[in-house]
Amino acid sequence: MKTKRISLLLILVAYLTVCSITQAQEKRSEWFEEARFGMFIHWGLYSAAEGIWKGEKLRYMNNYAEWIRYRNRISKDEYGELAKRFVWDSIDPEQWVLLAKQAGMKYIIITSKHHDGVALWDTHVGDYSLPKLSGSNRDVIKEIAEACRKHGMKLGFYYSHWIDWEHPYAWDHNQELTGHVTDEQFNQYWQEKALPQLRELLTNYGDIALMWFDMWIPYQNTIFKREQLEQAVALIRELQPNCLINSRLGLPTDAKYVDFETLGDNQFGSNYLTHPWETPGTIAHSWGYNGQEKEWKSTSQLFESLISNVALNGGVTLNIGPRADGSIPFETSERLHQIGDWLNKYGEAIYNNTGLTQRIQRHDWGTITRKKDQNTVYLHIFNWPLDSILRVSGIKSKPKSVELLASNQHIPLRYQQNGPLTHIQLPSKQSDPFVSVVKLDYDTILLEEEIVTESTFAGFALNTENKISPNDIHIFTYDGKRPNHIQTKGEKVSWEVYFPEAGIYSVDLSAHNPTDDIVPITIQINGEHLNGSLTPNGKIVVEPNENNYTDEFVDQLIGEIQIHHAGKHKVLFQSHGNQQLWFNRIWIQKK
Repeated sequence: MKTKRISLLLILVAYLTVCSITQAQEKRSEWFEEARFGMFIHWGLYSAAEGIWKGEKLRYMNNYAEWIRYRNRISKDEYGELAKRFVWDSIDPEQWVLLAKQAGMKYIIITSKHHDGVALWDTHVGDYSLPKLSGSNRDVIKEIAEACRKHGMKLGFYYSHWIDWEHPYAWDHNQELTGHVTDEQFNQYWQEKALPQLRELLTNYGDIALMWFDMWIPYQNTIFKREQLEQAVALIRELQPNCLINSRLGLPTDAKYVDFETLGDNQFGSNYLTHPWETPGTIAHSWGYNGQEKEWKSTSQLFESLISNVALNGGVTLNIGPRADGSIPFETSERLHQIGDWLNKYGEAIYNNTGLTQRIQRHDWGTITRKKDQNTVYLHIFNWPLDSILRVSGIKSKPKSVELLASNQHIPLRYQQNGPLTHIQLPSKQSDPFVSVVKLDYDTILLEEEIVTESTFAGFALNTENKISPNDIHIFTYDGKRPNHIQTKGEKVSWEVYFPEAGIYSVDLSAHNPTDDIVPITIQINGEHLNGSLTPNGKIVVEPNENNYTDEFVDQLIGEIQIHHAGKHKVLFQSHGNQQLWFNRIWIQKK
C-alpha cells in the first residue's frame, strides 16, 4: 500500500510539473500568438556581395545570397574584405524598425550571426565581427535594440548555432566529404564561441523577446548532443526567463524546451495546430540582399500567406534584406507599406486571431479567422463573387450581425441562412483591392464540419478535399498533370451534402476509366438512384511535340435527381463490375 501511495505521489508530481511548465510556456508565448506578424532581417557581410563574387553569380540554383561564401568557395580572409564596402554614413537601423512598425509588424528578428560566423555586434569572442572587420566601431545590434525600445517593438535574435564557417570546429556541410570534426572539437566550438556569444546577446541588449535558431533537422541527425542544446535552453531561461525559443534549436517541440514551432522556409500551414507556430517567409527569393533578384512575390500573395496562416492558428515572420548601405529595395518597402495600410484598417481580423477548426482552403473565395476567445468571425475575401453572393459553409449558428468592413465604417449586409449554409449579399464591387473583410458576430459558434462546402459557383464538388467516407481511403494527390483522385474497384464512397432547398439538381461525374471495358456506376441520394456508365478513355496531350501525355479525366452528365426537402443528405458513389475506376469528383448543382 505504501509503495502504491508513493507511485501515485510521483505521478501527481510529474503531472503538476508538466502543467507548470505548460502554463509558463503559454504565458511566455501569449504576446507571440497575439502578434501574428513580424519582420525578419537578414543583414551581414553577404549583403555587400549582393549575390556576385568576382563577376560570377552565386552558384547553385537555391541562390540564397547569404550562402555565397560557402557556394562560391570564398576564403575567410577575402570574405572579410567585404566589410569595407559598407556605407556607414547611410546605415540607420532605426529606419528598419520604423518600416516594420508602418507595416503593422509587432516584432523584429535580426541575424546576429549567420552561417558565415560573422557577429554583427562587437563581440568579445574573437575578432570576426562586423565592427572589427569594418573598423567602424558601430554595434548594429545595440542600435536596433535601442530603436525597438523607443518604438515599442519586440526584438529577437537569429543565431546560427549549428553551422559556422568561421570556426574550424563548428559544423560545415562539406564535412560529409572532408571528414567530420570530432565530438570533442565540436564541443570546443560550442563552449568557446557559441555559448559565450549567446550570453553576450542575452546580457547586453535589454529584454530579448525570442531566440531564433536555425537547425532544420532533429539533433539526432547532427553532431549535437542533447545536453549541449539543453545548456542553451538553461542559459536562456536563466538570463531571459520570458524569452521564446523556436523549434529549430533541434529539440522536440514541447513546453519545456521549445516555445513555438518554425515551419520550413516559405512553408505555409496545411492544417490547424493548437500550439504556437510561424512560417519564416521571403518577399523575394533570397533572404540576404541579392542584386540579381527577379522573383518578387505580389502583395496579394503575401496577404494570402499571412491570413491563411492565422486561420490555422499560426503567423508569418516576413523577411527583408537591406543592402550594405542600409537601404531597402523599393519592391520590399512598397509591399510592406501596402500591407501596413491594410492592417491599419482591418488589423482586428488578424491580431489576436486564430481560425475555425475546419479544413484548409475550404472556401474558394477566401478563408476565415476568428477573434481569440470571442464569438466574432472574419471572412477574408480574396476572390469577390461575380453574383455578389458570398457562400459560407459549416457554421450552424445564426449571426447577430453581418457587416462589411470598409474605411472607417461598418456596412450592414443582408443574409439568408439555411442550416450550416449562409448566403451573404455583397455589394457589386469589392471594398478593398487586395482583401475585403466581412465581420460576423455570434452569441455562440456551432460548427458542422462534415458537410461538403458550397462553391462560389452555387454547386457542390464532392471530391477528395471535402470530408469523405471511408476516411482511410487512399487519395492520389495532384501531381501536376492528374487531378486528385481515388482508384476504386467497387468500394462505396460517400459524402454529406446540405441542400439549401428542394428542387431538381443536375449531377456530373469526372473520372478516368483505365480499363478496356465499360464501367457501370451508381450515384445514390437518399434512396434515389442515378445509373450511368463510363467508356474507356486513354491519354490526352499535355504539351505538343514533347511526347508529354497524361490520363484523361472526362467530365460527363450522369443525370438529374429530385431533392424533396432541404437538409443534410448522404450522397453515395459506387462503381460496378469489379472494374477499376479513377474517381475525381461529383458536381451537383440546382437547375
